[in-house]
Amino acid sequence: MAELKTKVNQASVTKFLDSITDEVKRKDSFILLEMLQKATKTEPKMWGSSIIGFGNTHYIYESGRQGDWFQAGFSPRKQALTLYMLGSWEQNADLLAKLGRHSLGKGCLYIKRLSDVNLPVLQSLIDEAVRRSSKQAQVWAQKQAQQK
Repeated sequence: MAELKTKVNQASVTKFLDSITDEVKRKDSFILLEMLQKATKTEPKMWGSSIIGFGNTHYIYESGRQGDWFQAGFSPRKQALTLYMLGSWEQNADLLAKLGRHSLGKGCLYIKRLSDVNLPVLQSLIDEAVRRSSKQAQVWAQKQAQQK
């Protein structure tokens, strides 16, 4: 199995965010930083060169593939702010309907700018996704303990 290229590192989250040249994207990124930190109750860490992750979990898929990944994260990509969460966002269709302009990908929520969305709804979506991912992480931890 191929090893993941994106790994946690010691790079400065603040320096990374301060380097964003688009002022709106930089400000939005600092707001997302606070929202995700509030939801996960963990400190942010850089994963690779452009993803900010919160928490850490060891995953084990049914296929047997396993590895370490963050519980929640985001990246201020050129096209959109990209939010990553273990599990899927679609499980909260009611909240997504109230969110505002966004799109979804596999495990990703894309938002052009935070002014396009309802921030309390976004916080609720993040909180719900963190709860789901915490439960999934517990399942993976039990599987790992059983394999030992």
